[in-house]
Amino acid sequence: MLYVVIAHDGTSPGTFERRMSVRPAHMANGEKMMSDGSFLFGGAILDGAGKMAGGVLVVDFETRAEIDEWLTNEPYILNKVWERVEVHPFLVPPQFLGLFPKYQEQPTAAG
Repeated sequence: MLYVVIAHDGTSPGTFERRMSVRPAHMANGEKMMSDGSFLFGGAILDGAGKMAGGVLVVDFETRAEIDEWLTNEPYILNKVWERVEVHPFLVPPQFLGLFPKYQEQPTAAG
């Protein structure tokens, strides 16, 4: 099932510096998730000055429990970069299904 994850960085001093020091581990984790199919798309939320202040990710997990397990080990969580994380089931409209081949309608034997 697809989910959208919206993560907001904390605002305490040093959060952006922690983000940048942990970013290589966060990106490596994303690469691993891309190869296993659990991370489909994502990017940074920018603040008014164009500085990274959070992220939006589209992920594919069977259960919410699997998402919670991933988040428990996410470098931005472990290092107190992401302060607030929202997780919502995500429905891709038909015109965008080409971006997510797994979720395209499969032809039936009759069709």
